[in-house]
Amino acid sequence: MEIRKIGVVGAGTMGNGIAQAFASAGYDVVMRDVGTQYLERGMATIQKSLAKFVEKGKLNEDESHSALARIETTTDLRDLAASDLVVEAIFENFEAKADAFRQLDEILRPEAILASNTSSIDITRLAAITKRADRVIGMHFFNPVPLMSLVEIIRGLATSDDTYNTVRATAEKLGKTPVEVRDSPGFVSNRVLMPMINEAVFALYEGVASKEDIDTVMKLGMNHPMGPLTLADFIGLDICLDIMNVLYDGFKDSKYRPCPLLVKMVQAGRLGRKTGEGFYKY
Repeated sequence: MEIRKIGVVGAGTMGNGIAQAFASAGYDVVMRDVGTQYLERGMATIQKSLAKFVEKGKLNEDESHSALARIETTTDLRDLAASDLVVEAIFENFEAKADAFRQLDEILRPEAILASNTSSIDITRLAAITKRADRVIGMHFFNPVPLMSLVEIIRGLATSDDTYNTVRATAEKLGKTPVEVRDSPGFVSNRVLMPMINEAVFALYEGVASKEDIDTVMKLGMNHPMGPLTLADFIGLDICLDIMNVLYDGFKDSKYRPCPLLVKMVQAGRLGRKTGEGFYKY
């Protein structure tokens, strides 16, 4: 199956980045969100990002304008009906994603592929909601999408070889490096990353070191570009907690128990950069 038209559900940080990546690679994109204010914000982010690419000489003005022109926006899910591939990129909650998948399954042509940008949720479980389980797959991009080259491609139990090969080839056309991952809680990236972040929160919670010193150890000792607590703020503490809960529920192993401090921070609304305060103030 040839992929020509892309649907993106969600215009937030990941959604608008995914839309930009596809549009920059020459695909026609329809980006959908529940309100025009979210779409306007998403398009403003894309415009700003493309301008930076022009400034750095990675795109010229014509290429930037062409990419922007290839993105349509809508609040109506039915406007994605002609899409060959739809990437769902809403918040990390199974019921919300399941509802979107049910609706998209009814709207899309039978041969269309449904992908989720989920960072931890079971693809097989999402696929079972639809009548196209063989054409459901995980396509996990990384933030910021236009800059990060990795895409985890997650096959559900019923995902066909044709679907996998099509999505892998599409990721390569975006200039990404696809990695095949089995359908397991957290996949590879977050199964490794989130327990590290959670352990850093435990170290802070137990008074082992200050947040600055914990981050400095990981930056200078492990050569990480940013410390785990700074990274948690960047990702969003609510997202970190959601993923830890998926790991804990999926494996039933106490090593994935979310740190009580992480839980308290989320309950207090201190979610990181997006709220102006997490482990650090912004």
